[in-house]
Amino acid sequence: MTGLATSSLDILHFLRSRGESGDACVLVTLTGIEGSSPRTLGAQMAIAANGDYAGSFSGGCIEAAVVAEALDALAAGAPRLVRFGLGSPYLDIRLPCGGGIDLLFAPQPDPAAIETAIAFLTARKPAALALAPAGLRLAEASAPTGWRGDDFVVTYVPQLRILAFGQGEELTAAATLAAASGAATTAFSPYARDIAALGAAAVDAALLPYRGWRPDIGSDPWTAFLFLFHDRDWEEELIPWALEQSRFYVGALGSRRTHADRKIMLEAAGVAAEAIASLRSPVGLIPSTRDPATLAISVLAEIAEQFAADAFLSLAGPRREPALSAS
Repeated sequence: MTGLATSSLDILHFLRSRGESGDACVLVTLTGIEGSSPRTLGAQMAIAANGDYAGSFSGGCIEAAVVAEALDALAAGAPRLVRFGLGSPYLDIRLPCGGGIDLLFAPQPDPAAIETAIAFLTARKPAALALAPAGLRLAEASAPTGWRGDDFVVTYVPQLRILAFGQGEELTAAATLAAASGAATTAFSPYARDIAALGAAAVDAALLPYRGWRPDIGSDPWTAFLFLFHDRDWEEELIPWALEQSRFYVGALGSRRTHADRKIMLEAAGVAAEAIASLRSPVGLIPSTRDPATLAISVLAEIAEQFAADAFLSLAGPRREPALSAS
């Protein structure tokens, strides 16, 4: 686990690593919710035959029962759908929110399908796995998670990526927090001091060698660009470039007056009005922040909120069934 909590990719890696070690596993998926639930539809746990697991469905109230059910399903060698909480036959197991959840237990998921899903996500491509009575298989990543006929399809999108450009503590605080949260984070600064500070915090960082330099990155719909410059000369080449990239978010530090001047600069550079309108500024959910730490929290919350809203919007369909390769 690389972030604050277990990610979908962490669960897939758990299944792969335990499978390579010869351990039998069960993939458990949340396929239905009645009332409230601590987790969203498609949340998963991976459980090994020795009782070790990755992921969760609550704050610890039902995990022991889920593990026990998974081991029983593993012994039986067949999938099963079990209700926990409201409406469950297990009267002594309740969710704190009072709701009910349906969990689909899939023993011994196909390792080739797991491997391919990992390969696609590592290559920053969406992937999907269909859970069916016959077992687990690859599916088209053409729609959000949910039921497709008799199959429950979990669609995985690539990890949130944040490319942060700036200088000083605004940059180092935001990039450090983003990396700690589990986002794939790279920071860019013209100051060697910033690069050293970020390196000490184990955050990927690169020096901006000169104005007009642009990194050679392969952007995608799950990437956010964040600009935290006080010296706005650095923005003149970088922001127009970012607005041309595939992304779900572009935001820039500054007051409303600063942003009005920035818009004039972008118009003069020939940036399309629609692209200019998509640029967030002032950034963050907390108005008028005055310290780097609060700004970092505020901006990261805004990016996370937008990612949650937009993560599945770019899924195109129908796509061809993915081959057993990420290439």
